[in-house]
Order: sequence, then C-alpha cells, then structure tokens
Amino acid sequence: MAEWVDVAGVSDIEPGTYRVVDVDDVMIAVFNIDGEFLAIEDVCTHDYSTLTGGPVKGCEIVCPRHGARFNIKTGEALCAPAYDAVATFPVQVEGETIRVMDDRWD
Repeated sequence: MAEWVDVAGVSDIEPGTYRVVDVDDVMIAVFNIDGEFLAIEDVCTHDYSTLTGGPVKGCEIVCPRHGARFNIKTGEALCAPAYDAVATFPVQVEGETIRVMDDRWD
C-alpha cells in the first residue's frame, strides 16, 4: 500500500518553481503553480527522457528535447510528439510539509 512521503517544505518551492525528488526510485517533479502544489512523473512519454528543464507556462510544461507539452494538473499530453499522458501524483500539504504519494500500484 502506498504511503505519503515528505518531499519538501512549503517555502522550499516558491510559486512558479519546482523541485524534482526521488520517491522509491521514481523521479517526481513537484510544482508550485500560484500556490497550488502539483506533482507529475519527471519523464516525457515520447522518448522517456527527463521532462523538467523545459519552460513552464501556467499549468503546462514543455519537454526540453522535442517540444511536447503536458498539462501539469492532469498529465495530459497536449501536442505531438507525445500522445500518452504523464503520471500525476496526489499532493498533500500538512503544516509546512509537502508530501506526495505514488498510488499507481494500489
């Protein structure tokens, strides 16, 4: 059963930024979008390379390798060359601690 994992303090991820964390060998990018914390797997579903490093515009991230865009809230692939969604993860803020859970296998 999946468990919540502490990944950062609220003040560690300023609005408009993100942090990549390793949760049980899964690289997860945690974003602060206007005070809302969102988490996606840090992998482009087009070529399985790192997704972070490309520009973040609102709730979208652009893959730095081939320009695929993904919705950070839903994981949806928004344009070619990616067609499959990226995994999203639940985020919980308890006090000043940000937590994520990889619940895909429950």
